[in-house]
Amino acid sequence: MEQQQRELCANNCGFFGNAATMNLCSKCHKDLALKQQGDKLVSSRIGSILDGNNEPASVESPSITAEVNPASSLSTGCDKEVKKGPNKCTTCKKRVGLIGFTCRCGHLFCAVHRYSDKHDCPYNYRCAARVAIAKANPVVKANKLDKI
Repeated sequence: MEQQQRELCANNCGFFGNAATMNLCSKCHKDLALKQQGDKLVSSRIGSILDGNNEPASVESPSITAEVNPASSLSTGCDKEVKKGPNKCTTCKKRVGLIGFTCRCGHLFCAVHRYSDKHDCPYNYRCAARVAIAKANPVVKANKLDKI
């Protein structure tokens, strides 16, 4: 049997190349493909800027596409404020670190004081349950029948 002559990668990276990938190894071929797609994107954007269009031209690619939503990256100020400093239990002032429990009343507690009966929670669970049941089960009333 004849052994096939394997050629090294054209970029001299030390791996074996393949004729189907222009004598490049898989990593170098993937890098080349990504570079070519990036060049197409840059050239299309430059062309659109020179033409006077401010909107970037869209280039469809089967690779990963990431969209940035400017509304999600900016805080509107109506979100909850992030507490600064060490995380401490509101009741016993013990440092809780990453394992602190946030109650529905909005305070942070340790494992001992995480339950509502242990820290005199002002949150009204009964009212919240009534509202949740009312939303989940709307009242269905049939139309009244006209009497003959």
